[in-house]
Amino acid sequence: MSGFLFVVPPLVGHINPAVGVAAELAGRGHRVAWACADPALVRRLAGEGAEVFPCAGPVLGADGARRPPELRGPQALKFLWEWYLVPLAEAMAPGVRTAVEEFGPDVVVADQQAFAGGLVAESTGVRWATSATTTAELGGALAGLPGITTWMDTCLDGLRARVGGSPPVTADPRFSPHLVLAFSTPELVGAHAMTNGPVHWVGPSIARRPAGSDFPWDRLDPARATVLVTLGTANTDVGVRFLTECLTALRARADRVQAVVADPGGILAEQVDDDDKDVLVRPSVPQLPLLERADAVVCHAGHNTVCEALWHGVPLVVAPIRDDQPVVAAQVTDAGAGIRVRFGRVTAARLGAAIDAVLHEPGYRVAADRIRTAFRAAGGTGAAATHLERLATGAAHKESP
Repeated sequence: MSGFLFVVPPLVGHINPAVGVAAELAGRGHRVAWACADPALVRRLAGEGAEVFPCAGPVLGADGARRPPELRGPQALKFLWEWYLVPLAEAMAPGVRTAVEEFGPDVVVADQQAFAGGLVAESTGVRWATSATTTAELGGALAGLPGITTWMDTCLDGLRARVGGSPPVTADPRFSPHLVLAFSTPELVGAHAMTNGPVHWVGPSIARRPAGSDFPWDRLDPARATVLVTLGTANTDVGVRFLTECLTALRARADRVQAVVADPGGILAEQVDDDDKDVLVRPSVPQLPLLERADAVVCHAGHNTVCEALWHGVPLVVAPIRDDQPVVAAQVTDAGAGIRVRFGRVTAARLGAAIDAVLHEPGYRVAADRIRTAFRAAGGTGAAATHLERLATGAAHKESP
């Protein structure tokens, strides 16, 4: 029996992939614990019985860590690093050290954006793996942006000096030299997907999640196509115009399409009645069970949502907003599994045409099915758990360069 400590940022899209892997490891008899700045969020996603070591740190969207909604491109990336990821790492580091000391893991599994995990693991001599919950940097997205990569390296140099301990750490906390678990496959990421060194493409981490029982399944109309619309949990501040255009486009197709819209911010509360038969708006939706019945997804090109849709062979309309989303959107369109629209400028007419295309032009579903096959062959949570077990026993460590 080995011990695995998952170090995650307080972000749903980064915790969910780890939940399935942690459950697989626990099912094999291993000890599992977590370190996070929001223990309640971990327990909500991983189960109330999860052992969580609390860490300090800002929670995005609260306590002043709210990103100005107008930020896009390099400005959004700079904010994310300077005002969130780097301060989060500094704040989390003491709590992660305490977790390592008290839990005694054989392996630290550090999310790619929870920099404290890799830094503390190296400084304490614990083997560690990266949980790559976004594949943008594993697909060459930054190769043509030397200024950005130099700036990132400078940020990480300063962070190592402040929290790395003694002797100084040298590793890039985004990429373990022992094992990188990439929750996708080259069939989606494309020709530039890293396949050397410790990177293992295991496909999406799909596992049962705690879910409420209040979704009105009886209101889904089997005679109409089901279209799921979601912008994730971190984009409620910028979604009003886009979701309103979606409503217009979908209502125009109500004779053949029924929409389910995730609206955690209550943006559409005044536009949709609770008993609307054409558009079901809910503050949260059971996404995985819905994807089993969905015919298309309209989303922000968040990595988890895209991979979960394609795991089910569902084509997409993607409207990237910021961060890695333009890269993931390009992966979808290059693979032929969806259509990209402009989040800030798309009209209801353009959205409607894109929805019609992914629903009725067979090429999109054929491409989505091809990626679905590749995802399922990659092994998912089982493959990830096996790689971690090998690292715990030293096998993967010996193979790393």
